[in-house]
Amino acid sequence: MAIEIFSRYENKYRLDGDTFRRVREVVASMTEPDAFNRDGDAYTIRNIYYDTHDSALVRQSIAKPRYKEKLRLRAYGATDGDNEVYVEIKKKFDGLVSKRRSALTPGEAYAFLDSGELPEPRDGVNAQVLREVQCIVRRERLQPTLYLAYDRFAYFGVGQHDLRVSFDTNIRTRRTDLRFEDGDCGEPTLEPDEWIMEIKVARSIPLWLCRLLSDNEIYPIGYSKYGAEYMKQLTINS
Repeated sequence: MAIEIFSRYENKYRLDGDTFRRVREVVASMTEPDAFNRDGDAYTIRNIYYDTHDSALVRQSIAKPRYKEKLRLRAYGATDGDNEVYVEIKKKFDGLVSKRRSALTPGEAYAFLDSGELPEPRDGVNAQVLREVQCIVRRERLQPTLYLAYDRFAYFGVGQHDLRVSFDTNIRTRRTDLRFEDGDCGEPTLEPDEWIMEIKVARSIPLWLCRLLSDNEIYPIGYSKYGAEYMKQLTINS
């Protein structure tokens, strides 16, 4: 079962292809691969973001307030049939990111988020998280706004289990056909062979990873996948 509630700090970095390959080689030698990566291939994460009719949540996020929140529906790997997806609240306060989520079938998730009516209780569903989601959906009158997917390599720390390092590429988005079963097509938001690295940690970044960043002159950036797509749309429509 996936972790449902956790908090950590996140730093993001933009890498070209050559830097990604150098850094990933070292990271892979010092960590353990995500379960989805154990065959050596990247896996796909698919998201449907929910927002107000005037994109208030993403606009607030771009403004970099002390507190912000997002709501999304997330799927790992294949989304055929009744494979579970996750209804997820992501909050950030003073740099600390907290996520709360619960697994549902796609049908349950769509019905819940479209109507605001809680699904029938059952084993494996976090009722408290769903009540929080219900409050946000009703308060903000949220609706599906954006499909956003990407391909990922991810690694967990050895001996420092709060450490997670991920590399994302091929970010693609669309603002129509906002269901997972509508396919995986979308407009790219990164250049070919460009990567976003994320370091997520509850405590401090280990020394070996700090040295790796320094040796490769890699510095953190402010970056949001949803925010980058929204800014691109503003540029296109201006």
